[in-house]
Amino acid sequence: DIPTDNLYGAPVMASDIAARFPTDNITVVSPDVGGVVRARALAKRLKDRPLAIVDKRREGPGLSEVMNIIGEVNGRHCVIFDDIVDSGGTLCNAAQALIDKGAKSVSACVTHGVLSDHAERRVMKSDALTRLIVTDSIEARPEVAECPKIEEVSIATLLAEAIRRIANEESVSSLFD
Repeated sequence: DIPTDNLYGAPVMASDIAARFPTDNITVVSPDVGGVVRARALAKRLKDRPLAIVDKRREGPGLSEVMNIIGEVNGRHCVIFDDIVDSGGTLCNAAQALIDKGAKSVSACVTHGVLSDHAERRVMKSDALTRLIVTDSIEARPEVAECPKIEEVSIATLLAEAIRRIANEESVSSLFD
């Protein structure tokens, strides 16, 4: 009986991506079919950038086999966009598959960086994944915070604006339009 609002990391990630990459050569990548709506929303925020999808089969937790890449990634800077990363195995496999299909570079933007089970080591060992950008929705373990390939962006401004809007009885959902 208590109303709630979902807060999405896409606005923060879109601003960060636009500042880091030449937006005319970005392809936003969904790491699986289930994330297409989320990835498409980010692509739209980035001036309707192209979308690609990783078609994969999940063998078990943290284990996946990439079956195919749907969409054009050859010669493009690919940005995988997901809601959560745990062990990083699936993410690194997807990055390698994109490089194998001719991607110029692969970065990942993930809202919640759980990063358990030595995920920072997997990210560091991956030749395909250039960087992993996560929000500060989960406090990073010291090993994660020290990993040069893992960068953190703050959602503090987003949370503050949501709180301000709630206090002033304004729309929170319009933050994500």
